Amino acid sequence: MTVDITPQQLAEQLKHDASLQLVDVRESAEISEGRIPGAEHIPLGELSARSGELDQSRPVVVVCRSGRRSAVGADHLAATGFTAYTMTGGMLDWAAGGLPVA
Repeated sequence: MTVDITPQQLAEQLKHDASLQLVDVRESAEISEGRIPGAEHIPLGELSARSGELDQSRPVVVVCRSGRRSAVGADHLAATGFTAYTMTGGMLDWAAGGLPVA
């Protein structure tokens, strides 16, 4: 089961929890628009094949442009044993909230 987290909640959590893993599932062209500092880029289409690159003992927050693809990615990770969150509103809401973009 996945849990929603807002951009503001995630930003606050990142200040206090170094164990969170951030995975940006957008396509490469979208990444050039900026991403959350520290986020690992694994396009949604590659997530199944590359989920072994993630630490299953640490929670994962999945991010995309608007929140739809991240929900799909987080559901997949949760089904394979990860504690997974999806960031609601995606990078659109993250940027609109004035949060840091690399």
